[in-house]
Amino acid sequence: MTPGDTSGAPGVVVVTGVGRWLGAHVAARLAADPRIERVIGVDPAPPNPELADLLTDVERIRLDLDSLGGLLVDLDVDAVVHLALVTSPDPQQGGRSGMKEQNVIGTMQMLAAAQRAPRLRKLVVRSSTAAYGVSFRDPAVFTEETEPREVPRGGFGRDILDIEGYVRGFRRRRPDVTATVLRFAPFIGYAADTTLTRYFSQPVVPTVFGRDPRLQFVHFDDALEVLHRSVAEDHPGTYNVAGPGVLSLSQAIRRAGRVAVPVLEPGLAGVAAIARSLGFGRYGLDQVDLFVHGRVVDTSRLEREFGFTPRSTAAAFEDFIRAHHGGVVVTRDQLAAAEQLVLESIRQVRSTVRERS
Repeated sequence: MTPGDTSGAPGVVVVTGVGRWLGAHVAARLAADPRIERVIGVDPAPPNPELADLLTDVERIRLDLDSLGGLLVDLDVDAVVHLALVTSPDPQQGGRSGMKEQNVIGTMQMLAAAQRAPRLRKLVVRSSTAAYGVSFRDPAVFTEETEPREVPRGGFGRDILDIEGYVRGFRRRRPDVTATVLRFAPFIGYAADTTLTRYFSQPVVPTVFGRDPRLQFVHFDDALEVLHRSVAEDHPGTYNVAGPGVLSLSQAIRRAGRVAVPVLEPGLAGVAAIARSLGFGRYGLDQVDLFVHGRVVDTSRLEREFGFTPRSTAAAFEDFIRAHHGGVVVTRDQLAAAEQLVLESIRQVRSTVRERS
């Protein structure tokens, strides 16, 4: 069967992580495809109420990934789409240890179940461009063959490296299964609600002084299209999924109509402090490193093998801006609080320098 051939669309598809935004939308889209007979959504928790209407044509089963093996065998599942990943630690879900349990151990359990499923012939796994890490020695553009120069500092990036390693082992054990790994750039667009979109929705956006990294995004609708094609067609291999072109961080902030507040790099803790003071939560090392170094990937393999080109990074970001037009506006008190935190960060850095000299 040649890549892109739709004659082998699977009859029964299991989608993990349907309790979350991405999983629910992918499952709903697959259920609407007449080539696919049955879509089963798996998640240990019920979906968010706003997602319930999406899943009317999806069979939902509340199940942990360690119990997936019996389901795959009993229902003669043809394809598994693994989307049950956590991109940042949630203190209410066990923090970093809970995140690793979900991402790494959960993927190991899913792959063990898939290996024992005799009828399985397709596996699609969500990955991330975080697999490349970030370093001063990074190339200008990453291809799928580029090895990370340094192990990512952030937990999500390290999890992604582990996940892809386990998928490579699965490919060796089950060469009869078409395995597709999709390394997504950060999601953005009118519908996406992520750490990144919340970052750009702030009235005051913390940045790293002297850094203006190049960024890439992928529109949420284009991510859904690539996932759909990965199931309905045959596309073995690993693919970068991002919108062509780049935006510098300063360009993105200006286009969003926000105010940038630079923080000295040795005082990066100030980034999280500013976010907390403005009521916008925390940013992990994955995000901080991205805002220092940036990351750009080559998407020619995706465009060639899928016959599909996502909308550009600039167009995807513009769609996000239109959807959030008229959003929060910085107040005098918020700006004053941000300025005080920047000054405090500078004082801390100067004090550290004096102590070391």
